[in-house]
Amino acid sequence: MTVQTIGKSLPRVDARGKVTGSSPYSGDLSMPGMLHMKMLFAGRPHARILSIDTSKAEAAPGVAAVYTAKDVPVNEYGLQWQDQPVLCGPGSTKPGADVVRFVGDQVALVVANTEAEAASAVKMIEVEYADLPVVIDAEEAMKPGATRIHEHIGDSNICVHYKIRRGNVDEAFQRSDVIVESEYRTPVQEHAYLQPEAGLAYIDEAGLVTLVCGGQWTHEDQHQVAHALGMPDETIRVIYPAIGGAFGGREDMSVQIALALAAWKLKRPVRIIWSRQESMIGHGKRHATVIRAKWGATNNGKINAIENVIIGDGGAYMYTSNKVLGNSAITSTGPYFIPNVKTDVYGVYTNNVPGAAFRGFGAPQALFMAEMQMDKLAEKLGMDPVEFRLKNALRDGDPLGVGTPSPSPVSVAQCIEAARDRFGWEKGKRRPEALEGKKEERGISHLKRGQGFAAGFKNIGFSFGYQENCWAKIELHGATKIERVVLYHSGAEVGQGAHTVMMQMAAEATGVPFEKVELVASDTARTGNSGSVSASRMTFMSGNAIRGAADAALKKWGSEERPAIGEFKYLAPRTTQFDHDTGYSTPNFAYAFVAQATEVEVDTETGHMRVIRFISADDLGKPINPALVEGQIEGAVVQAQGYAILEDYKTKNGRVLTDQLSTYLIPTIRDIPEKVESVILEIPDPNGPWGARGVGELPYLGVAPAIASAIHDATGVWIDEFPFTPERILRALGKIS
Repeated sequence: MTVQTIGKSLPRVDARGKVTGSSPYSGDLSMPGMLHMKMLFAGRPHARILSIDTSKAEAAPGVAAVYTAKDVPVNEYGLQWQDQPVLCGPGSTKPGADVVRFVGDQVALVVANTEAEAASAVKMIEVEYADLPVVIDAEEAMKPGATRIHEHIGDSNICVHYKIRRGNVDEAFQRSDVIVESEYRTPVQEHAYLQPEAGLAYIDEAGLVTLVCGGQWTHEDQHQVAHALGMPDETIRVIYPAIGGAFGGREDMSVQIALALAAWKLKRPVRIIWSRQESMIGHGKRHATVIRAKWGATNNGKINAIENVIIGDGGAYMYTSNKVLGNSAITSTGPYFIPNVKTDVYGVYTNNVPGAAFRGFGAPQALFMAEMQMDKLAEKLGMDPVEFRLKNALRDGDPLGVGTPSPSPVSVAQCIEAARDRFGWEKGKRRPEALEGKKEERGISHLKRGQGFAAGFKNIGFSFGYQENCWAKIELHGATKIERVVLYHSGAEVGQGAHTVMMQMAAEATGVPFEKVELVASDTARTGNSGSVSASRMTFMSGNAIRGAADAALKKWGSEERPAIGEFKYLAPRTTQFDHDTGYSTPNFAYAFVAQATEVEVDTETGHMRVIRFISADDLGKPINPALVEGQIEGAVVQAQGYAILEDYKTKNGRVLTDQLSTYLIPTIRDIPEKVESVILEIPDPNGPWGARGVGELPYLGVAPAIASAIHDATGVWIDEFPFTPERILRALGKIS
């Protein structure tokens, strides 16, 4: 008898270990004879290293070794481009490795008997720098003659440029009855995951350099470490322990290569734990952007033409800027049918902390612009903003801005209607006068309430011509009936519940109770390559891989093989790159859609605001575990609210001013919305396992523009830059200069 597990809110398999503290995180790991590592960070944004003197550090008590650039066999790494030195300084074969390009560049490693001895010795390293001009403004960096960040790469600081050209924009603007032109600025955001970067490296019993450290893609980490050490991939083993959050911030290397280098050279276990300050300067952030938009519509409420320029601050190294900004290009039209499009998207090298993957992956920035433009056009046309969105919403078969239709069911209209209905949105009644009664009863006239709305969409899985794939293996154990199912999969569990969902899908696919499934995960020595936990891809990709492996194992079971073992590598539908001149492409194999509504309260005397309630209507095809879906929605809304209202990442001349959680504030329980409601739509994806897509990033997308819309509704002012701090709100209201 088949036991159904799909669609059930089963408890997380890692819950007990995490709440009791028995699950080991990277920073909890230890081994006999373990050494400790500390890193010397550059601490300056742009300089050439003339010399490094490590003699005092090498002679310090307890020091086992000091490593600099000359000790790294292949001194380069990078997820997209290998443009970053492992260690900066002279003596490297990597061109340009003697230059530090942001404050978080690493210059030397000290390995000692204790953490205190390593920390003390790091301070003894003497480095002679020649400071170089600092380039911190992306627009200035684009200009001819600007100081080059990478003299050996390209012919300018522009490292990314995508174009979309569709229809005749100039002619369409002439036919437009209303035109809105605005400039928007979106900020840097720190990932602020609970667990700073940490790890342990050692030589295992098979002689492999073994790295136990949090990440998002075991096999890519393995490849980058092996490349930097000049070793074959199979000589490196990567194991993920419990991981305290990621949100995209663990896609790129941090401590991995340094740990592996030291363990390989010393043949002893080595551990490192970054401080929060080191974490906040040492890993990438959400890209800051400047966006200029011109959108036109006709009096019948149809968008006629758009022209966008998006400039993303890529910081010192590429990381994933090319992919992030490619996604900004795709989502810059919003989830709407727009016949005439002209968009230019630029990524630019600067001396800022690198721009990196972060939940939403370029879509939050582009959709902030798109949804603000929608609200402004609706206001100019005298239309209700929800009705205006429905009038322009994509439908099945409509081309996206890149010229091809969505391969998934286009459910944005259903999402808009669901959010509207759950919120109780009343057409034409969103001005604050409709809510004055509540405030007058309390006698607080300076508290203004407003309502806002936004919609969005996001790709599922990797894009732009990459052949998406995912591996899984299933073993069926037993004599006459299946008594035990072992699932092998390398996908990371970064707090989202992925391992629970994988085991649910394995139980469903093999027809056994959930309790009979075991998981072997995230160990390159025991699992094949299942790809990254990113791009909202893991449910979609792992589910298809698991189903394929289960089918293969069940076939062998039927032939009485014991144990019956099935392996499967799922290949997603093909995608294509942007056409260089027009952007025409089929860049993704699946999309998911969302609509969101909110009510906020603004104190016009202090500038403080709070989110009263938030509705998020997400179409994810089929929820495998509804409770986990609700957790993803609530977590995304809170994290995006922090981005929109509170988190204010400050730098000065390339130096980070908010390098602690005491100065970079993230939401606490006192800051979150009073009520977050999840509306889960189930419109199956024909390619998804059991119709599922993904939800990790989707509820993040519309939070900032919905809040901006609600602030405007409450106060009558548009604020085109966030976070919406009290100072920024008071300035918009004209109460401070």
